[in-house]
Amino acid sequence: MSDSLADDLIAPQRAAPAAPAGAPPALPVVSRYGLPLLFVALATVLAFVVRHLIAAPNLTLVYVLPVIIAATQFGWGPALLSVATGVAAFDFFFTEPYYSFAITKPSDIWAAALLLVIAAIASSVAAESRRRALASAEAAERAQALQALAHVIIESRPEAEILKAAATALNRIFAAPAAVFVQGAGEVEAAATAGDPSFTAADREAARGALSARIATRGETYPYDSARFDFWPVSTPEGCDCVLGVDFTHATRERPASPELFVEVVAAYLAARPPIPRASAPRRP
Repeated sequence: MSDSLADDLIAPQRAAPAAPAGAPPALPVVSRYGLPLLFVALATVLAFVVRHLIAAPNLTLVYVLPVIIAATQFGWGPALLSVATGVAAFDFFFTEPYYSFAITKPSDIWAAALLLVIAAIASSVAAESRRRALASAEAAERAQALQALAHVIIESRPEAEILKAAATALNRIFAAPAAVFVQGAGEVEAAATAGDPSFTAADREAARGALSARIATRGETYPYDSARFDFWPVSTPEGCDCVLGVDFTHATRERPASPELFVEVVAAYLAARPPIPRASAPRRP
């Protein structure tokens, strides 16, 4: 691997992707639920335009479109909202008596029920497809992050670049601010970061505790209730020489059920490198 390519792998501007490659950007909750309502409103306008050309039962198909769009772009919750509002809009505007939620014709009852079933099935299939696509994208992103770290270590890059690559790998794996702390001159220092993290005194205390006790700590839990970072120590044959930290409180994805499964891989890579010289440990920026 060339030096330029290795530098690209740990470049700060590429260290904090908001989402896996190929995944849609995250939207605020208001937008995720507001846009499906807008899609249903547009479908209602379209239904009014074509109502004189299409029989009422066939108008139900117009309301399947916003359901599929909501399911593929925003997930289960917005899709179900589209289903409910689509059925309600069809009942209110296009079944007799009009502008009422009452239904008197058996054909209209059948049309509304059929819309509910079709929309529910469509939303389930589309939402599941979206979930699998996002899961595949996350898995690919994590694999690429670990591969980049492995290349940096195999090439025996300088210590600072290895630690930076480890922090970057954690940031890409969890989509969260990450850091590698090492023992400095009398205190634990952040030797490398990714994702623009900020540290509190409680975070530094948790990092010291993880390093000295050689056990993992979790933020916002006893005895580090005020800390935001989770920390995992990295043990080598020479001892415990650094800790890996991830701030899940500022992650753009949900905290995995077992984040240690991924952290242990990063820790294993770091444990395979030469130990950090204590005399030249990084100073706080």
